[in-house]
Amino acid sequence: MKLHPSIMCADYGNLAQEIKLLAAAGTDYFHVDVMDGQYVPNFACGPDIFKCIKKYSDFPIDAHLMIKNPAQHIELFRKLGADIITIHPEADPHPARTLSAIRDLGAVPGIAINPGTSIETVKELFPLCGHVLAMTVNPGFAGQAFLPHVMDKLRELCVMAERYAFTLCVDGAMTMDKIHELHGYGVHAFVLGTKALFFKDEGRNYAATMRGIRGQA
Repeated sequence: MKLHPSIMCADYGNLAQEIKLLAAAGTDYFHVDVMDGQYVPNFACGPDIFKCIKKYSDFPIDAHLMIKNPAQHIELFRKLGADIITIHPEADPHPARTLSAIRDLGAVPGIAINPGTSIETVKELFPLCGHVLAMTVNPGFAGQAFLPHVMDKLRELCVMAERYAFTLCVDGAMTMDKIHELHGYGVHAFVLGTKALFFKDEGRNYAATMRGIRGQA
């Protein structure tokens, strides 16, 4: 099981310390949501966030580009340290070409599949992917409720992950119980947000929470 804490949910008033704590807690990747206010109705996580992660840790970065025309920016995010670069196929006029370009840059290419996007419309891209991010909420905001209608899609994607040898990661409203359930189906990785890791109480303990997630699985 790979755990990808979403840096968007961290305490930005103390970001350097948050990064150090998450690294010490045993994160596998830092998940960075990049939003342009066009593809999704929000702005988040520009280059300074990547620079801060790299300054205070040597852990890999999983960049989720919720932006229009991502091909124009993949070289920038690779230079900023992104090891996985995930695009939304709907936001790119030539997603196959962009995925190949990401691989040529030395990063793992990935696609994100929205709750309203069918597998049928993106399955031709699976041979080009090393990473598939299955969204269980609509992209753009943290703290949303899990959309139960995506469960059939997740089961099908587990089969596709074996067939095409990509890592299947689930993003959106993950709780410890939901992670345990989906890991049993064959999901490899999880983005951890406000419901699984970044709790509002002051006594949150990242290391203990991650141990609990892995122990339950």
